[in-house]
Amino acid sequence: MTSLFALVLAAILGLLAVASAIGFILQRRATEPGSVATVHNLNARIRSWWIMVAIFGGAILLGDTAVVILFAFLSFMALREFWTLTPSRRGDHLALFLSFFVVLPVHYVLLGTLWYGLFAIFIPVYAFLILPAVATQTGDVNEFLARSARVQWGLMLTVYSISHAPALLMLQTGTPSALLLVYLVIVVQLSDVFQYVWGKLLGKHRFSPNISPSKTLEGLIGGGASAILVGTLLYRLTPFSPLQAAAVSTVIVVAGFFGGFVLSAIKRDLNAKDWGYVIEGHGGVLDRLDSITFAAPLFFHIVRYWFTA
Repeated sequence: MTSLFALVLAAILGLLAVASAIGFILQRRATEPGSVATVHNLNARIRSWWIMVAIFGGAILLGDTAVVILFAFLSFMALREFWTLTPSRRGDHLALFLSFFVVLPVHYVLLGTLWYGLFAIFIPVYAFLILPAVATQTGDVNEFLARSARVQWGLMLTVYSISHAPALLMLQTGTPSALLLVYLVIVVQLSDVFQYVWGKLLGKHRFSPNISPSKTLEGLIGGGASAILVGTLLYRLTPFSPLQAAAVSTVIVVAGFFGGFVLSAIKRDLNAKDWGYVIEGHGGVLDRLDSITFAAPLFFHIVRYWFTA
């Protein structure tokens, strides 16, 4: 695992170095206000990628416990961003407190102790039943159904779905499980990056302006195809054959797109551009993990059902 991961990490750092050099050159040459703003945003994104790669790579090198702790923190931040933008009432406060300080930590403890059976059902069964029951004790029935759905949907997206990425560490496939997580993150994030690049280079036809004004058909097709190609070439990180890697990376790319698309629809409903501002050039934690919310559970269960011993 160490040599393969080191090779992939070196390749990623090399790409970031090239991107930084290109960004520096473009910054020197940009003169028009529009191009200056675009280059500034690009360089901000590249700087943030250096930090994100360092944090994620460091957690992988430190071991499984560090990865679980990292994702627990990311889920906490994502859930906080979700509720910062989502309207709540006084009657929701106890359910929200339990979501942050009981459900989330217990869920990740189950993951860290490899208790898959309870990990799989703790949130969608027990939390989803208990939290609305707790909320009824306040006596506030105004928009009760919508409020309960927001509590459950927030947990599903930011905690349950995201946690399926580090849950890959549970799986025994004959391949180091950490490499499966690396594979998922690379394909999902490169799909987002390639969609951005292809969209800027060739994008003309808007895919859905009401939900995501910046997404274009050219960006989606070019970015998705590029990410699938990378996922196919990286099959040695996985138990997949090249053909299987192509199929699985296609699922990851499609699921990742719809994860981002659904989260964008929620943001538009809340009249927000980004979930937060903690990551320069990217927005919030949930803006960076939106694709993971749909891709991670699908990838986890594909691997678990078809490629584990």
